[in-house]
Amino acid sequence: MKHIYRRFILSAVLVFPVVISAGAQELAGDNASSLQNDSLVQVAFRKVSQNNLLGGASVVNVEELTKKNYNTWSLTDMQGYVGGYNGNSLWGMDEKLILVDGVPRNIDYISPTEISQITFLKGAQAVVLYGSRAAKGVIMITTKRGKSTDLQVDVRANTGFYVAKSYPEYLGSAEYMTLYNEARANDGLGALYSAEDIYHYGSGENPYRYANVNMYSSDYIKKAYNRSDVTAEISGGNHRAHFYTNINYLRSNDVFKIGEAKHNGTNGLNIRGNVDLTLNDFITAYVNAKVSFYSRRSANGSYYWSAASTLRPNRISPLIPLSYIDANAASAWDLVANSNNIVDGKYFLAGTQSDMTNVFGDYYASGYSKATDRSFQFDAGVNIGLDKVLKGLSFHTRFSVDYSTAYITSYNNSYATYAPTWSNNGGKDIIVGLTKYNEDKKSGVQNISGSSDNQTVLFSGQFDYENTFNDDHHLAAMLIASGYQQSYSGEYHKTSNVNLGMQLGYNFRNKYYADFGGAVIHSAKLAPGHRNAFSPSLTLGWKLSNESFLENSPVVDELMLSVSGSILNTDLGIDNYYMYDGYYNQSDGAWWGWRESVSLHSTNSKQGANEDLSFIKRKELSVNLKTSLWNRMITADASFFVNSIEGKIVTSTTQYPEYFFTSTASFRPYINYDNDRRMGFDFNVNYNKRFGKVDFTAGVTGTYYTTKATKRDELYQDKYQYRKGYAVDGIWGLQCIGFFKDEQDIIDSPEQRLGGTIRPGDLKYVDQNNDGIIDDKDQVYLARGGWYGAPLALGINLTAKWKGLTFFVLGTGEFGGHAMKNNESYYWISGEDKYSAVVRGRWTPETAATATYPRLTTESGTNNFYSSDFWMYKTDAFRLAKVQVTYDLPSKWFKNSFVHGVSAYISGSDLLTISKERKALELNVGSSPQCRFYNLGVTATF
Repeated sequence: MKHIYRRFILSAVLVFPVVISAGAQELAGDNASSLQNDSLVQVAFRKVSQNNLLGGASVVNVEELTKKNYNTWSLTDMQGYVGGYNGNSLWGMDEKLILVDGVPRNIDYISPTEISQITFLKGAQAVVLYGSRAAKGVIMITTKRGKSTDLQVDVRANTGFYVAKSYPEYLGSAEYMTLYNEARANDGLGALYSAEDIYHYGSGENPYRYANVNMYSSDYIKKAYNRSDVTAEISGGNHRAHFYTNINYLRSNDVFKIGEAKHNGTNGLNIRGNVDLTLNDFITAYVNAKVSFYSRRSANGSYYWSAASTLRPNRISPLIPLSYIDANAASAWDLVANSNNIVDGKYFLAGTQSDMTNVFGDYYASGYSKATDRSFQFDAGVNIGLDKVLKGLSFHTRFSVDYSTAYITSYNNSYATYAPTWSNNGGKDIIVGLTKYNEDKKSGVQNISGSSDNQTVLFSGQFDYENTFNDDHHLAAMLIASGYQQSYSGEYHKTSNVNLGMQLGYNFRNKYYADFGGAVIHSAKLAPGHRNAFSPSLTLGWKLSNESFLENSPVVDELMLSVSGSILNTDLGIDNYYMYDGYYNQSDGAWWGWRESVSLHSTNSKQGANEDLSFIKRKELSVNLKTSLWNRMITADASFFVNSIEGKIVTSTTQYPEYFFTSTASFRPYINYDNDRRMGFDFNVNYNKRFGKVDFTAGVTGTYYTTKATKRDELYQDKYQYRKGYAVDGIWGLQCIGFFKDEQDIIDSPEQRLGGTIRPGDLKYVDQNNDGIIDDKDQVYLARGGWYGAPLALGINLTAKWKGLTFFVLGTGEFGGHAMKNNESYYWISGEDKYSAVVRGRWTPETAATATYPRLTTESGTNNFYSSDFWMYKTDAFRLAKVQVTYDLPSKWFKNSFVHGVSAYISGSDLLTISKERKALELNVGSSPQCRFYNLGVTATF
């Protein structure tokens, strides 16, 4: 017994503690070559058996998932497989950390075909070892590795088409002109367009003289555009070395049919190599390397989608046929003869004095640019067994360095446009003259811009200890020193994360578990003396299925309950360096002097000092229940959590007297003050059953959370405006009670001081404080916005396999969130804006009872275009996210062949949205459209 006690004391001294597991940890280290067991889950700095995972983490086996569900991006619809992730955040928090093989990396540089598994570390106990930058959750991607097999080559080829779900609908010229006249009349102004003008623009008799431009027309945009990729995976190895190589090439083009834009596209080449080495009986090592090359070509000039949302349809016809030019208009012919930009030999570029250039001219004549991205990723590690020193002791170290560079090369040309002078000869429109604007110039000079050079360097070293005493007492411990630093072009300070992590895990007979984890963190964003903090976490677990009363149960295979308490310190939310320091400047200081001809510039205090500024804290309590029933026919995992983010940084207006600040100066410091609370649960239930010859699997996932501002630095005159007690992601605004009916209604109502002239057809609001005025003081809480993802996220996945045929369906849902229809290019229309289809529901005296939109105006319309429940809508939706059918050709077809197997599949993504607000949810304004994706793929193994 004394011998055991001495060994326990020695191990505790050599390897002070760290988190999560307890028991079945094999040779640790994130990429140890021996860890190939599918039951092992990658967590912070090690792999643990799923049976001993105590909660706060969920895993997706991407390698297996890809066999039935091919995706083009690594995190596509992951909320459909795990609870706790809603497609945007982990447990409703922002600023999650993404790690690839333990290194913070850009997820866009990794292909799903490279990935073995993705672990979602949600609970504070699961991320404590990663220190400050991981305090809001971690998504950990683990890449594939070689195995002890003969050489194997897997080839996958895909080609698919993106099809736009919808485009914004804007009014044609005649309707726009008619309604614009109405808007002017509403403002007491005369008509701008005559009835004759409107007739010509609406008749379509000459769309070049009477423009009616629809930028979403098939004249300019394809119905579908292609994305294709091919991947070769090469792997193999023996007891001494394993290797895995992934070579991926992709090509994606664009939706445009015009000018240089029809050559838009992206080319990408990714090459990964992972090697695992067994150097001797106690030393293993690994090396990972990845290079990525991306090239994106695009037409120069105006952004098409932005122009499409702002260019009024009657403003200009961008291309005009040469055939309209009068044969006798010699000067006009001379101008076009000298033009370098006659499109397709029959169109000239049109312009006006107000539109000397336009997006069409840009796409045809201003040249193109090429964006180039290059990245190199390298990491290596060594794992050393130290059993000769102390049984169960091992050491692991890792070093990584990543580089990425980007730059843009372009040829920027200028071009001439021509404004036609129209006439009518014998009932036929002709161009009798042209006015030229700008010049055609091609400098031939290649311009370089947008250069960036980024770097990430990481190092970690850790001692691990694991041993079992008397077959009952399982002890696991770690001591970790880890840090990384990221530098970005144009940023003086580097992003750093340094911490010392500690863990001690114990379980008794695989029944009772205790894990203690902690991290000492450091941040240079705080004042000296306040830059270090300790983050502790404790987890207790009870595996009830190993108790005598359940050990031989015909129903329960596994049942584990765990509870965790944690306090994490983080500098996430401390946005800048030296926020603890005061500073002064003269940028807006007053000029003064003691005597004539002498002027002095005053120095103003801009920020007070607070050297006691400290880390923000995440305090959390979570409970996890995990079970398996009826011989794994049903498996389930559920968590409940409540956490408080405390000490958020604010510049207080309530803790200091008013004379501490003016409009130009301030002695107020930043302080730790605001608190937020999040509370919720997540679950994941899977059902596995064989019906005759059909293997059936169904999974249901869910995440629900609430947010609450529990402490706020705020001061309002009226209690109903305090944000404390309401959702952090709350939408605040006015309560709308309809439209003003007439002038008398305006007179009888509270005065609206939101801006603009109030007339019948404008929105009117509730006077919350009964002061007879509508202003910002009448804002109230309206609803949850779901800024960090929908309050309730659901997923359902179904798989049916019969012989070689696999049918897979995935659906995702989001509920409880709200948004505002406040896009100023589509919903909030006033002044000279382009008119969208929503204005058809405008208020007029005749439509007062059925109107769905305020009156039209050529003024600012500020009163109407203010956050209120009139514009608010629910974002509730259920989406058919994926359907894929896969067929594995019979293996007997490939006997005595170098081909070992072939599969073919067809799939559709984002196929259907079921929602009352489907049109709003599927609409993008000012940016490229949302798309459905239809794909055909084939895989072959050699």
